[in-house]
Amino acid sequence: MDRTTTGSGSPEPLEFRAFAAAMGRRLVRTAYLLTGGDAHLAEDLAQEALGRIYGKWRRISRLENPAGYAQTVLFHTFLSHRRRRASTEHVTDRFAETAETAVSDPDPALRLTMLRALGELPVQDRAVLVLRFWEDRSVEETAAVLRLSASGVRSRSSRALERLRAVLGDQLDELPHP
Repeated sequence: MDRTTTGSGSPEPLEFRAFAAAMGRRLVRTAYLLTGGDAHLAEDLAQEALGRIYGKWRRISRLENPAGYAQTVLFHTFLSHRRRRASTEHVTDRFAETAETAVSDPDPALRLTMLRALGELPVQDRAVLVLRFWEDRSVEETAAVLRLSASGVRSRSSRALERLRAVLGDQLDELPHP
């Protein structure tokens, strides 16, 4: 007998597995940007977000946009992690050897500089930039995910872009747009 639910009413594992397989790499890539290039933490955050989703999969699977919900859970997981981070963790200027880089990356040095600059931004400023420009979300969507006002998103975005411009200078205009 092929069942997708257990007698205890747990989520449908096969359907969730397909969702997790489809969303996993995207969540890790987004988390990689949020963490400023920490590949291991990015994987941990993506896994934690998927774990949170699994517990509510029956309800989430019926949503209009479960992938958007997964991204929102990832951002909340990231912000929560930043608040509870232990003081024993050490931020470094070196990237993990397993960090992904694009095969067609025209300027790896610029990419590393951009990741370093993103990593130096305050957590919420970084989250605003990733949501607005990497995830291509509107100001209103970004505000809803981060629980900020629309004007707060615009001011954080403006301030964060200014900081990036200060670090990158003219190189920022040369970056390809996603």
